[in-house]
Amino acid sequence: MRPETPEHNGPLRQGLSTGACATAASVAAARALLAGVEERCVSIRLPRGEEPAMTIEDLAVTGVAATAGVIKDAGDDPDATHGARLWVRLELGSEPGVRFHAGEGVGTVTRSGLPIAVGEAAINPVPRRLIAEHLDSIAADTAYEGGFDVTVGIDDGEAIAQRTMNPKLGILGGLSVLGTTGIVRPFSCSAFIASIHQSVDVANANGLTHIAGCTGGTSETFARSYFGLEEGAIVEMGDMFGALLKYLKKYPLPRVTLASGFGKLSKFAAGEPDTHSQRCAIDFDFLADQALAAGAGADLAEWIRNANTSIEALEACQQAGVPLGDRMAGLGLARMRDYLPGEHHLTVCSVSRQGELTGFAEEVA
Repeated sequence: MRPETPEHNGPLRQGLSTGACATAASVAAARALLAGVEERCVSIRLPRGEEPAMTIEDLAVTGVAATAGVIKDAGDDPDATHGARLWVRLELGSEPGVRFHAGEGVGTVTRSGLPIAVGEAAINPVPRRLIAEHLDSIAADTAYEGGFDVTVGIDDGEAIAQRTMNPKLGILGGLSVLGTTGIVRPFSCSAFIASIHQSVDVANANGLTHIAGCTGGTSETFARSYFGLEEGAIVEMGDMFGALLKYLKKYPLPRVTLASGFGKLSKFAAGEPDTHSQRCAIDFDFLADQALAAGAGADLAEWIRNANTSIEALEACQQAGVPLGDRMAGLGLARMRDYLPGEHHLTVCSVSRQGELTGFAEEVA
C-alpha cells in the first residue's frame, strides 16, 4: 500500500530518500541472488550511521537477475516522489565492479553542470556509493567475485519528473535518484520553522555566542570544521533563511553565520527568504548582472544568462578569475544585515558540493 501523508499537530515525520530506497532494493535483490534469502524487510546503513528498516514491496528472481521494489515514503515533506514505487533490477556479471543504468522512469543527464557526467543515469554520487558499499559487503560475505549491473527505475517517473526541475536541468526521461544523507527532512512547513526556533532557544539557553544556519549536510559539515562549532551551534534551516533570521532579530546571538550551497545563497541574495525550488527558481539574469559587477566581461555575462545551473555559472566565473562566489556572499550579508541591524558579527559562506569554500563575506558591527 502506498503511504499517505498524514496531518500532524506534533513533530513532523522524516522520510527516506530515493537513494535510500534504491539501496534497500539493491540489498534485497543481491541477498536473493547470492544467499538465496528472500527478505521482505531490509536494514541499510546511511552515511550518518542511521540504520532504517525498509519494507520490500515485491521481489522476483530470474536466473542471474533479481528485481526488488520499494515504496518511497518521504515522511511529511511535500516530495513529488512520495508514494512512488522505486525498483532495482540487479544482474550478476563476470566483470568486477558496479555499473549503473537508468531504467524506465529514471532520467539521463544531457547537460553539463550536474554532479553526474553527460550520458550517465541520473543517480547521484552518494546513492551510487551507498549501493556499491552494500553490494561489496554482500559479495564479501558470500565469496562472490563478480560484478553487478544495477538498473534503477521509478514507476511513472517520467510523468512525475514534469513536476520537478529535471527537464530544465537537462535530465530527460525521468527522475533523479537523490540523497546526501538518505533522510528526507520536512523543510517546508510551520512545524519545521518551530524546530528552527527551538534550536535558537537552546543555543541561547546554553550560553552559545556563535551559531551557523546551514542548508544541508555538506554545509553543516563545513561549518563545524571551519569554525570549530559544537553540535548545538548548528541550526538546520534548510531553505528557510528568513525564518531563522526573523527569529534571531527577536532572540539575538552575538555571532551568526550562514553556510549554504551557491544556488540557494544566490536566491537569498536576490531577495528570496524561502529558497525551496517550489517557491522560486535561480535568476540567471541576476547572476549575470552580479558577474558583471564582479568584473566579468559581456560575453561571459551573456553565457551565464543561458547557463544550465547556478554551479555551472559559478565554475565559469572561477575559471575566468571572477569572484562571483564572494560577490554573492557579500549580497547575502547585506540581506542578513536587513534582518539583523546593530551589534552582530555576521558571516556568509558559499560551500561547494565537495565541502569547499567558494565564497566568503564577513562583517563585525
